[in-house]
Amino acid sequence: MRIVFLSTAVSLLLGLGPSPLLAQSAGTVGSGGTAAADGTTATTLGTGGAATDADGSYTGSIASGGSAATEDGKAKSQTKIIENPNMLQGNSKAMAHDSGTFSKSMTKTRVKGGDLSSRTKTMSHVPGEKPVKDTTTVETQLPQ
Repeated sequence: MRIVFLSTAVSLLLGLGPSPLLAQSAGTVGSGGTAAADGTTATTLGTGGAATDADGSYTGSIASGGSAATEDGKAKSQTKIIENPNMLQGNSKAMAHDSGTFSKSMTKTRVKGGDLSSRTKTMSHVPGEKPVKDTTTVETQLPQ
């Protein structure tokens, strides 16, 4: 009982909402990835969570971010968080390029009711070589 009280107090102080220890059902999801090629690198990640308590109250959270770097070329990253009454969504993109060499990563994370998903796509390319691609997809649903 004491641990639950401390967890709830810390969660409320940090603005995180009810403690998952008090949740009727809870779930988390996340993905991330890095692409790198000849002095370029790009990384993105996203996480999301949702919980319902015994009264049916719903709480959701989302976080997303990314970064890119290069020795001599250009690098950029951007993150958008979309919030509406039906859904939370985070989109992060990062890309670094130097001449024809580039690395890019994109992560899209979504919390919509009891459905949680996160997908990361990465790609790097060096001129004259085959591009290296990868996709990671994670999906889950809150237990009923």
